[in-house]
Amino acid sequence: MILRPPSADAATTTQPGRFSRFWRYVRQIQARIESLTSLSDRDLTRFARSLGWRARSGIGTQELLIEGFAATAEALRRTHGICLYPVQLYAGLALQAGQIVEMQTGEGKTVTAVAPVFVRALAGRGCHVMTSNEYLAERDANHLRPAYELLGLTVSCVKAQLDTPERRAAYDCDVTYGTANEFGFDYLRDRLKSPELLQDHDDEEHESRGPGVQRGRFFAMVDEADSILLDEGRTPLIIALPTSAEASLVTLLKWAHQTAGLLAAGHDFVFKAENRSAQLTEQGCRRVLMHRRPADVCRYDLETIYRRVEVALQAQWAFQRDRDYLIKGSEVQIVDESTGRAMDGRRWQEGLHQAVEVKEQMEPTDDHAVGARITLQRYLSLYAHVAGMTGTAWPARREFRRLYKLHVQRVPTHRPCRRITWPPRVFATLAAKFDAVVREIVRLRDQGRAVLVGTPSIRASETLSERLTALQVPHRLLNARQDAEENEIVAEAGEPGRVTIATNMAGRGTDIHLHPSVREAGGLHVIATEFHTARRIDRQLVGRSARQGDPGTCQFLVSVEDELFQLVPEAWKKRWQAAARQEGQAELSARRWLGIFLKSQRRLERQHARDRRKLGKHERQRWKTYRQMGLDPCLDLAEDR
Repeated sequence: MILRPPSADAATTTQPGRFSRFWRYVRQIQARIESLTSLSDRDLTRFARSLGWRARSGIGTQELLIEGFAATAEALRRTHGICLYPVQLYAGLALQAGQIVEMQTGEGKTVTAVAPVFVRALAGRGCHVMTSNEYLAERDANHLRPAYELLGLTVSCVKAQLDTPERRAAYDCDVTYGTANEFGFDYLRDRLKSPELLQDHDDEEHESRGPGVQRGRFFAMVDEADSILLDEGRTPLIIALPTSAEASLVTLLKWAHQTAGLLAAGHDFVFKAENRSAQLTEQGCRRVLMHRRPADVCRYDLETIYRRVEVALQAQWAFQRDRDYLIKGSEVQIVDESTGRAMDGRRWQEGLHQAVEVKEQMEPTDDHAVGARITLQRYLSLYAHVAGMTGTAWPARREFRRLYKLHVQRVPTHRPCRRITWPPRVFATLAAKFDAVVREIVRLRDQGRAVLVGTPSIRASETLSERLTALQVPHRLLNARQDAEENEIVAEAGEPGRVTIATNMAGRGTDIHLHPSVREAGGLHVIATEFHTARRIDRQLVGRSARQGDPGTCQFLVSVEDELFQLVPEAWKKRWQAAARQEGQAELSARRWLGIFLKSQRRLERQHARDRRKLGKHERQRWKTYRQMGLDPCLDLAEDR
């Protein structure tokens, strides 16, 4: 195979010298792979273990790089029938160097990570591979287990349901897969058990974990790095300690919900959709003050009463069922926008979770105080080495460098991308949009294509599903309610005439294998029914088509009533919707309206980036202050935030 470095526009790097050196290493690795093909499996395992002995004797990973990558490539060939492409070896070298690697969707990021993880694991200090959800973590750990075991390594997966002995055993393995949140929460639980362990960085001399489960933080490989480090990075990880809810607090919560329903937007309170906040005006404070209060509510000071009413307004106006959360049994479960998955065990803070429960006519659960907290930004800084990979890192390269001091490396595709993007279509109403989506689904299904329809929320996916059911169009629905059927639904999504309606659960990490007849008919077609709050999420969705050189198409069908416009200032939304009505047509001019959608999207992206910067700045200042006071920033003076 002829090796050609990518063009400058295809793979930009911040370190040109290292860029060219990586390609020299690739050629050396390929030559070394050929010398390993004659070894038996036992001899290959013995060779891989000899690299570990050399690493533990003090030889640096740089000297073991060529042989380590070659051994990994040969192990993957034998166990999975996969021959690593030059671009995958190149990406692995960038990961080994501690960079964020952008590989286009479908280019094999999962297997690319095996080589750098193996080389780092040779030191015997454990490697953590972080994914965005538990399904992907367990899938990847089980899928790659034969390759790791052939290389003499042990591999495990940390899941929420594991008890303490099982967690300790999982962390004792050479490679541990899990979600970033699970790793972070285990760290906080360990700190609660052993608050005297105050080290900020892992080191070889401090491997003691006492009663905890983690043995250290040596190397973190972050899959879907932009989702974990940026999207989830806005929310601190918090271990909540339940406190009994007094009867008076329950009365206050219900009274605040009832009072909030009597207030008028724009007169009694100001609601800002872009940051989901509600603030009482002077007139609103007077109305709350004059409203009849039960005796239990009178026990609280006015500031507390005003705050609870504002939180109740926030729950009513900013958070919608089957978009931001769903009801499972008697529990409110938060839905992650970027992944579309229910976040079991997560709670909103500052009384918001209880306000949502009261809104849904449920008994509010016990109040929670903060027992321990840390942000992902801070937690990742505790690792000696960090690397990450994703298909959508380049637009956020400056933020990665500013927040995590990680450079982004773009890697070219192995084969040219054959995805064709059809012109977007814009509609005046949701009804007109869904009618057009249904017509497109039927037309493409009759051509023998497989169709994936991406929706932004559970509610939107079920609305579209009801329309298809009414027309007797066979389809499968994938959202947070059907998470148990995810494997089966994804496995069938590439079949001829198959229609799959999905939230962002079908976005990141989902590999849809095409039936040969679908490939001949034009491949998978992706219909995106809305623009999300970040372009990166849109790219992940359309990236389900045309993977690894397959054909595929995609198209956006959006409307002026989309959920995106619920997050922009009210004046903007009213002005645009009035302009759409004046045109008097079901379908609007995409040339005119597309810029409005992109403007709204960029505005939300900037808002979220500012939130992450403020959180990072606050967290750095907080740690500095606590350290100066001799306190533990994770534990001491924890309060409800």
